[in-house]
Amino acid sequence: MSSPLPFHVALVGYGFVGKTFHAPLIAATPGLVLHTVVSSDPAKVLADHPTAKVAPDLAAALADPAVDLVVIATPDPLHAAQAHAALDAGKSVVIDKPFAATLDEARAVADHARRAGKLLSVFHNRRWDSDFLTLKALIADGTLGEIVQYESHFDRFRPLVRDRWREKPGAGALLDLGPHLIDQAQQLFGPPTGLYADLAVQKDGGLAPDYFHLVLRYPRRRVLLHASQMTLASDLRLAVHGTKGSFVKSGLDQQENALKAGGVPGAEGWGVDPRPGTLTVADGEATASRVVEGLPGDYLAYYAAIRDALSGHGDNPVPPEEALAVMDLIDLAQRSAAEGRELSL
Repeated sequence: MSSPLPFHVALVGYGFVGKTFHAPLIAATPGLVLHTVVSSDPAKVLADHPTAKVAPDLAAALADPAVDLVVIATPDPLHAAQAHAALDAGKSVVIDKPFAATLDEARAVADHARRAGKLLSVFHNRRWDSDFLTLKALIADGTLGEIVQYESHFDRFRPLVRDRWREKPGAGALLDLGPHLIDQAQQLFGPPTGLYADLAVQKDGGLAPDYFHLVLRYPRRRVLLHASQMTLASDLRLAVHGTKGSFVKSGLDQQENALKAGGVPGAEGWGVDPRPGTLTVADGEATASRVVEGLPGDYLAYYAAIRDALSGHGDNPVPPEEALAVMDLIDLAQRSAAEGRELSL
């Protein structure tokens, strides 16, 4: 799998995700070169990345022997077919989450990559959010004790239906935001024994679920994963309660906003969260609270790990098996909501 640095990357898709997340992170990662962008709008690409080639379609990019890695940042229904094409062309592949539109499609892509002996990874970037890194450290050092309740939110106020693929039938909040929350929970706690899901369309004229509430059941612990696009006044991000203390955090990680504003990944102050969380612990009969300065978020770590995995000097940061575990729970959640009952994993 290894080859000399730098690795040449073809980015497929230059919509919001490709332009905002993948292109800047690839360009800022030593050892990776944004070589080609597949887009129907060359001017848009070249305004941001004047040295990149612009290919009119995926086939043109795959025909270029210089391309080592294909990054798929297109609408979810295209992920599987484009990944198969890239693997057939002998390329390594990164897919933006979700892995694919369905669990069966994701399994087929994972099987293909295994047969081809090529690297396949899914961009679960929220593993490198400031709040999540901070929480992981608090759990690892025993500050919170055993976690008995974990509540994780991605709430926004977007009451108007927009003409975009994420809001069409077959898409929706569970496939858009669910992978972030599910992957983080599985990184911390592993698979649950059961899951209950409630999905709803709350927007006037909505065509896809814009609300979900998942309850992941463990023997003692309960994990609550929640997203709404009709929540104006609450910005709770995490409320985590253990046998020794609680950690509560409001506000989202700021890396996405920094990328939207044209910030350079890795620049001074990158990933610093201006709204740190609060730790509350038992102190005899009383309680004591303090602000916990968060660890900096670091989306660049994902692509640095991809570079190292390609060169044979590191592990895949999100191997297919871990991404399939997320798709397993999304599939289970869809079935649970349809049947109106908890299902066992």
